[in-house]
Amino acid sequence: MNNISMVDLTTQYEKIKHEVNAGIQQVIDSTAFIKGGKVTELQAELATYLRVKHVIPVGNGTDALQIALMALGLKPGDEVITPTFTFIATAEVVALLGLTPVLVDVDFDTFNMNIDALRRAITPNTKAIVPVHLFGQHADMESILHIAHEHNLFVVEDACQAMGSEYTFSDGRKTHAGCSGDIGCTSFFPSKNLGCFGDGGAIFTNNDDLAARMRAIANHGMVVRYYHDLVGVNSRLDSIQAAVLQVKLRHLDTYIAARQAAAAFYDAAFSRTDKLIIPTKNEQTTHAYHQYTLKLVGVNRSALIKYLNDKGIPAMIYYPVPLHMQQAYQDVRYKTGDFPVAEKLSECVFSLPMHTELTDEQLKYITDAVMDGIL
Repeated sequence: MNNISMVDLTTQYEKIKHEVNAGIQQVIDSTAFIKGGKVTELQAELATYLRVKHVIPVGNGTDALQIALMALGLKPGDEVITPTFTFIATAEVVALLGLTPVLVDVDFDTFNMNIDALRRAITPNTKAIVPVHLFGQHADMESILHIAHEHNLFVVEDACQAMGSEYTFSDGRKTHAGCSGDIGCTSFFPSKNLGCFGDGGAIFTNNDDLAARMRAIANHGMVVRYYHDLVGVNSRLDSIQAAVLQVKLRHLDTYIAARQAAAAFYDAAFSRTDKLIIPTKNEQTTHAYHQYTLKLVGVNRSALIKYLNDKGIPAMIYYPVPLHMQQAYQDVRYKTGDFPVAEKLSECVFSLPMHTELTDEQLKYITDAVMDGIL
C-alpha cells in the first residue's frame, strides 16, 4: 500500500502527466507567459462549465475576494457579514479594505452560515453578505439570496472549497458554486478540487458592469493601457497555471465522483458508531468533499490524531480557532461564548485524507484505524 497523504497530487499528476506537460510546453514555446492564449481559453472553458457569463482569472483566492469587494463601491465602515467558522481570508479582505466584518454563527450540521444568525446581524450599515461553502457543500443560498433581496444587499460567494458542487433551487434551477450571487470567488491553490501548480484564483459573475469593473481592478484599475480609471491591484493568473487548470478542468467531474466515492466509503464505516458524526448532506446541494470532516463525541481528539499519525495516517483540524477568537480579530463586540456552535465545532471536528487517488485498500486501513482509535 502506498503512503497515505491528506492530498495526493503526485499520483494525480502521473495520470495526466502527458496532457499537463504538453500544455506547459505550449506556453513555453509561445513565450506568452502573462495573459497568454491559455488564460483566454481557460476563461471560456470555465465559463461554459459553470454556466456563467464572466470568468476573471486572478492571482489567488484571497485576491478574488478582495477584488470582488472593491468592485462593489463599499465605503469604510460598511458592514460585511460572514461566518466565524471558516478560513481567515474571508474576514481578512473585509478588514484590509477598511470595512467592518460582522461575524455570525454556523449550523452544527452543515458547518455553513446560520440563517437566523444572518437575519439578526443585519443593520442599516450592512451592505454585503459573504457566505462560505465550507468543506465542499453550498450554504443555504436560496434563503441567503431572499434575505439579500429583502435588504438590498450584495452577495459575494466564497466558493474556494466547493468547485464542482451544484445547488438546486426550489424552482428546479441549478447553479454551480459561486454562480448564484452577485459575484463568486474561488482559489486554485494546489490542494483545491480544481488546483493548479502554484497560486491562482478566479472571480465569476453574470453582471456585465461588475465584470468590467473587476477586470479593470485586477489590472491596476486600467481599461485602456496606461489610463487608470480606478484604484486597482496587480492580480493575474499566469499562462502556465492556466494550462494546468485547463487539463484538470476536463477531469473535474471525475475527480468529484472519486471524492464522493471515498466519502461514501467513510460514511458506511463510521455510521456504525455514535462516537462519530459523519458529514451532513444538504438535499439542495451536491457535496464536492474538499474536506471530509467528522465531529467527535466523547473522544479525545488529540489522542486520536496522535494514534492515527503513529499509524501513518494524517489528520487535520479545520479550524481550531474561530475568527472571533483570533488575536488579529479581537473585537469589543464579540467575546468567547457569543458563537457557541462555532466554538463547539472548533473543539470536536477533525478531517481525514480526502483526494482523488484514495484506494479501497487505503480507505479500509484508515477507517479500521479510526474505529480502533475511538474505542
